[in-house]
Amino acid sequence: MVRFKNRYITVEIVCPTVSEKTPLQLKPGIFHSTVLHKVQQIHGDFGVAAIKSGFLTKYCNESTRIAIIRVRHGPHRFVTSSLPFVKTIGKLNVRLNTLHVGATLKHTFKFIQKFQRAYLDARWVKLKTPEERQQLEQAVLDFTKTDVKINIENIT
Repeated sequence: MVRFKNRYITVEIVCPTVSEKTPLQLKPGIFHSTVLHKVQQIHGDFGVAAIKSGFLTKYCNESTRIAIIRVRHGPHRFVTSSLPFVKTIGKLNVRLNTLHVGATLKHTFKFIQKFQRAYLDARWVKLKTPEERQQLEQAVLDFTKTDVKINIENIT
């Protein structure tokens, strides 16, 4: 039996036209098709055929603007080289920053937790009431928008 290795690419979606306080109206399917279309434009049919079998958007948080893409090891280079060229997703003007490329989903979620904790610390200074802080913390640390059945408490 052959074991397929995957890579998990953590992407930050930067949208200068939408305020950081409002969540993006971004669905994983639209994000997925946009990245696939950009790989088609840059690498052609060969690039699409190479990534198609293991390509999946695992996680997309509209509040923190973080997404995780799963792709097979090897062809993941087609995706990582195409991400900086994505300029629009749907009707949004965006810029995609690759934050992390990991071998396991567990380590990718650990990285996201550290990244989002730093994000929370930077944003808490601007909030005035404890209720606003609690709402922001729930939105940032919400990993339930993923189709992965993983227990976050067991990660740390």
